[in-house]
Amino acid sequence: MLKPGTYFMEGNEACAEGAMRAGLGLYAGYPITPASEVMNHLAKELPKTGGRFLQMEDEIASIAAVIGGAWSGLKSMTATSGPGFSLMQENIGYAVMTETPCVIVDVQRAGPSTGQATKPGTGDVMQSRFGSHGDYEIIALAPNSVQEMFDFTVRSFNLSERYRTPVVLLADAGVGHMREKFTIPEKVKTIERKRPKEVDKEFFDTHEEDHVPPMPDFGEGYELMVTGSTHLGDGTRDTASFEAQDRLVRRLNAKINDNREEIEDWEEMGCNRADLVLISYGSISRPVKGAVKKAREDGYDIGFFRPKVIWPSPEDRMKEIGKNSEVMLVELSLQGYRMEVERCVGSENLYIFDILNSLPTIEQVYEKIMEVIE
Repeated sequence: MLKPGTYFMEGNEACAEGAMRAGLGLYAGYPITPASEVMNHLAKELPKTGGRFLQMEDEIASIAAVIGGAWSGLKSMTATSGPGFSLMQENIGYAVMTETPCVIVDVQRAGPSTGQATKPGTGDVMQSRFGSHGDYEIIALAPNSVQEMFDFTVRSFNLSERYRTPVVLLADAGVGHMREKFTIPEKVKTIERKRPKEVDKEFFDTHEEDHVPPMPDFGEGYELMVTGSTHLGDGTRDTASFEAQDRLVRRLNAKINDNREEIEDWEEMGCNRADLVLISYGSISRPVKGAVKKAREDGYDIGFFRPKVIWPSPEDRMKEIGKNSEVMLVELSLQGYRMEVERCVGSENLYIFDILNSLPTIEQVYEKIMEVIE
């Protein structure tokens, strides 16, 4: 683990460093392009901090090991890309249902299927939200720089521990393989999961306003049952009653939805009643922001909006923007965030600039802006 200071490194390596600063205790994964550097860096550095590193036989085993590690008291993480992320979906749903804090790094690439493994994409946005079955909410963050790969990894762990839920770091090959300066601060703020008191008997229900119950470790002496089936507050399975399913699933969703103000995060520039607002995220948002700056310098009333937290989406703010401005969505996908933005701003004033597998130049985005406003 690097000492505090400024370094010139790859985004995936900064992600690994952020994980260790956040208190990573277990990494379990399987190598896959373009995420392998996260694994490679942790294989070398994590044991030096007292952490555990496991290379598993596949991605299904990787997320299973991460869940097990979390229940032994360790902050746990895995990293993957498209095909591996698909394999993890059932166990991500299990982690949601069992309220298991863990971090899943998805360094997106151009798909579908094997696709172009070394090229960036953002086609996993909807999968990160709806990839597993049933009614659930998820938290997903989208970094656009090496610094944010470090910072957002730390925040992913903090959100995961705070709300006792899996969190997805939804990166892409552009930012994962980017090299630039980033800074490791002297102190990194970390959050630990809510721990039980001796009198606590229920670890899967709570009457607290944040909807987050305490979480014990296996082996601490508590009577502990963990199941992906519908369960009562003490962990006992109840796969028949309406009341058990209704209370559990509503609370799991409320854990995220009722705390949106603490979770949501975005960057914006000149969005109040602009003629046109460009919405973008991840690595492609960098040339998009550059094009918006150029247009503003040329006297055009153009805004820029970047969700840093993709899920839960900043829907209220996007709806406000859509009421007063036309919107252009720029992303490395045909359907990544499109349905969500369209839901918020409406299709009648939404323009799409979609690109597959390569970042546009500032000039290309600027030309697209001119096509819309002139």
